[in-house]
Amino acid sequence: MIGCGGRGCALAMCALLAACATPQPQGTDLSGRLSVRIEAHAGMPVQSISTQFELRGNAVAGDLRLTTPIGSTAAQASWRPGSAELISADGARKFAGLDALAQDLLGQPLPLAALIDWLRGQPWPGAPNTASASGFEQLGWRIDLSRFAQGWVLAARDLAPSVLVRARLDPPE
Repeated sequence: MIGCGGRGCALAMCALLAACATPQPQGTDLSGRLSVRIEAHAGMPVQSISTQFELRGNAVAGDLRLTTPIGSTAAQASWRPGSAELISADGARKFAGLDALAQDLLGQPLPLAALIDWLRGQPWPGAPNTASASGFEQLGWRIDLSRFAQGWVLAARDLAPSVLVRARLDPPE
């Protein structure tokens, strides 16, 4: 099982966040680099990880593979309606869905449906948003799309614990 201490939780969180990326157009492959940083909170140290990812699918159903710098598989996630599974060197864990996986691993909910649209460069239609000079704000997150044409998406939450997600998407083939 993956614990929430140190690198295991950060890797699992990275898998979870990357799993939310929806390819453009929906249903095609997406790959790139993803880094996640969660500031220290509630006795937990700063968590930070960077990984390469390959994603197939969307928020409803998909598969994700995270790789190490030398190209070996670090973790795999798959999800279907009503279930999600994360497999790593620590074994397999099953959840009722991506939201339950996030809550269990991080001890807090993440706006997974919103992240899908954010990584596609658009606000999530399920909540109000406010335009900003570099993108928009939604659900307490600042989404920076100033370098979206170059494949960059940054999402930052300032509310404790602050979280910074950086995605560098590979160009479509």
